[in-house]
Amino acid sequence: MVQRVSRASVTVDGRIVGAIETPGLCALVGVTHDDTPAIADKLAEKLWGLRILDGEKSCSDLDAPLLVVSQFTLYGDARKGRRPTWIAAAPGPVAEPLVDAVVTGLRSRGATVATGVFGADMKVELVNDGPFTVLLDL
Repeated sequence: MVQRVSRASVTVDGRIVGAIETPGLCALVGVTHDDTPAIADKLAEKLWGLRILDGEKSCSDLDAPLLVVSQFTLYGDARKGRRPTWIAAAPGPVAEPLVDAVVTGLRSRGATVATGVFGADMKVELVNDGPFTVLLDL
């Protein structure tokens, strides 16, 4: 899921670990069992070129920053009962390298990328510009 933001930050244990202070994108990245490094690179390419910023521009057009936050809960399933199940989310040892691959793919394209801390109890703060949120499922 990607949100167009005016600014965004991630705090862990009361300390800001990643932030973007100018308009850009906040990408909440979930990984499932059949995701691959090729899919991670495709996501990086899509995020870098996605034309959802002001004037239908992309981060690559404006050199806008991105905040990438791992979020396994995107694969939560609450269709049955009152407690979500997380079985569609890949386990940490599988997911962490793929989230890192998205960040690496963005940076290799010239992006300025801030991140959260994989597996940490993160507090994400953002100003959604619009509001504008898009679900990207590759």
